Amino acid sequence: LQLNKLEEAANAAHTFFMANPEHMEIQQDLENYKTTSGKVSLIDREARQHMEDYSAGVRHYDKEEYELAIEFLERALKGYYSEDEDCQIMCEGPQRFEEYEYLDYKAGLYEAIADHYMQVLACKHDCVRELATRSGRISPIENFLPLHYDYLQFAYYRVGDYVKALECAKSYLLFHPDDEDVLENAGYYEGLLEGTVDPATIKPRKEAKVLLRRHKLESHLLQVAAAGLGYTYTEPNYWNRYGARQDEHSVPSSISSEPEDGPRLSLTKKPMPKPDRELKEGGPLLYSDVKFVYNSQQLNGTQRVLLDNVISEEQCRELHRVASGIMLAGDGYRGKTSPHTPNERFEGATVLKALKYGYEGRVPLKSARLFYDISEKARRIVQSYFLLNSTLYFSYTHLVCRTALSGQQERRNDLSHPIHADNCLLDPEANECWKEPPAYTFRDYSALLYMNADFEGGNPHGVKAVTKGQRCAVALWFTLDPLYRELERIQADEVIAMLDQEHLGPSEMNINPKDEL
Repeated sequence: LQLNKLEEAANAAHTFFMANPEHMEIQQDLENYKTTSGKVSLIDREARQHMEDYSAGVRHYDKEEYELAIEFLERALKGYYSEDEDCQIMCEGPQRFEEYEYLDYKAGLYEAIADHYMQVLACKHDCVRELATRSGRISPIENFLPLHYDYLQFAYYRVGDYVKALECAKSYLLFHPDDEDVLENAGYYEGLLEGTVDPATIKPRKEAKVLLRRHKLESHLLQVAAAGLGYTYTEPNYWNRYGARQDEHSVPSSISSEPEDGPRLSLTKKPMPKPDRELKEGGPLLYSDVKFVYNSQQLNGTQRVLLDNVISEEQCRELHRVASGIMLAGDGYRGKTSPHTPNERFEGATVLKALKYGYEGRVPLKSARLFYDISEKARRIVQSYFLLNSTLYFSYTHLVCRTALSGQQERRNDLSHPIHADNCLLDPEANECWKEPPAYTFRDYSALLYMNADFEGGNPHGVKAVTKGQRCAVALWFTLDPLYRELERIQADEVIAMLDQEHLGPSEMNINPKDEL
C-alpha cells in the first residue's frame, strides 16, 4: 500500500482474510481497496487449485449447471490425486520425533530407524487431512474426497450419463458402503442401464480404490507400531459422513420424468450429528418481575431468549456506580487497554475482585455483593428457561465497560468487538463454525446483562462501535462440564459463605484473585 500498489495490497489483504475471516478490520480494508482501485475480483495467493476447482464445481452444482459442475469437480479430483502424490513424496524427508526431546533422545540404531519410518508413515497418512484443509485453517472439510463422487454421481445422472453416475456412486460407496441414499441411487442407475450395459462391469474408480487401500494399510501399520513401540496413536476419521452434500433441490421420482412405480431417487439432506442432549426452551423464568420479550424463533436462531427487568433500574445504577471503583483497564486481556479497537478504552472486573474490594472497603460491600447476586440470578434463569436437566456452571463472569475515546470517533467504520462465536471459529467461506482451540469449546451458554443505554453505538455479537459515552454490561459464560468451572467463582462462593457467617472475623478472610484469567 505504501508503494501505491493497490492491486497487490488488495490481494494480500484478501489472502489474509481467507485464513482469518473473523478479522473485521481487514474486511473493511478490502472494501476500501475495492472502492479505490475498482478491483472486484481478488486473488487468494495461498489458495490450492484443487480446492478452488472443488468450490467452483459445488457453486455450479447448486445453480443446477451440471455440465460445468462435472468439469470442475473432475478437474478437482485430478488435482487432488496429483497433490496427494506430492504430499507423499514430501513426507520422505527428515522428520521430527514428536515423542522425544532431541537432547535427551537416546534410542539405539534400530529403534531410531523404526521411529523415523513411523514418523514418515504418520506424515503420509495425514495427507488426507492436509489436502482437505483450507489454507490458514486448522480443521479439514469433513468427508472431502468422498463428497466429490457424491456430487458427481447425481450431476452425471442429470446430464444422462448413467454409466458415469453408477461409477461415481460405486466410488463413493467404497468410503461409505452403508450409505442408504447412495445405495438406493446406485440401484436406480443399474435399473436405467438394464438391457444396454451389464452393471456388474461398471467398477469404482481405480484411483479411489488404490488410495483407500493404502490408507487402511497405513492405519493398520501405525496401530501395530504404536502397540510395539509404546506410544499412543488415535486414528482420526476425516471421512465422517456428517460432512454431506446438502441438496435443496431433491428430485423424488414422483416429480421426475420417471414412472411413479419405478425406483425412487433419494437425494435428501443427510442428518447432522445429534447433540448429546435434547434442546428445549420455554421453562419458568423463576422471578415474577422478569419480563419475556422474544424467543428463539423471533430471534432467528436456536436456544436464544431476550428478557427484560432481570434487575431493577436502581440495581443497574448501583452496579454502574461501583464499576468505576473495581474495574481495571485491559482486565482479562493482559492489560491491553484497547484490545479490540484503538478508538475505545476497555475495562473489566471479575466477581472475586469485586468482593475483595468490597471487603477492603474500597467500594461498598453491598454493591460488590450485588454483582455476585445478579450473576447467580442470571445463571438460574438460563438453567430454568432452557429446561436443563443438569447443573449449569459458571465458566467466566466479567463486568466490562467500553468507553469512546474523545477525538477518535470521526468516520469510524470499525467494530467495538469483531463479530465472533465464543465456542467455535467462524469460517464464513465454508459456512461453518469449527469447534477447536483457541475457541472456548466447553462453553455451552452465554448471557449478556445490559446495564445502561446512555451511549451511542453498541450491541450485536460483535459489538458496534461505541462512539459516545460508556457502554457497560455483565458478560456471563456457562458450561455443563464441571471440569471447566470458573475457579474465581468457586472462590467467590466460599467468600460469600464466610460473609454470611455472623461470627466471621477479618483475620479469617483470604481473598486472592488471579490477576488474569
